[in-house]
Amino acid sequence: MRAKRPYIVLSFHTTLEAMEWEKHCLASCIPGRLIPLPREISAGCGLAWRMPPEEWELWQMKLKDCRFEAITTVEQ
Repeated sequence: MRAKRPYIVLSFHTTLEAMEWEKHCLASCIPGRLIPLPREISAGCGLAWRMPPEEWELWQMKLKDCRFEAITTVEQ
């Protein structure tokens, strides 16, 4: 069985916001990926951006003006 590890998950109000976020992150070489919204989170459009916590610490200042609904830590 694979060991679970923590991830930062960003949720979005709309699918369009999630897709714009993905486009921005790919263009800026920001690590992570678009995933279905985890069950632990009951908000948003159904899509979320997942990235390792250490990467979030490196990138959060550059992303503070980007639009997302909430930040949550989940284990997957």
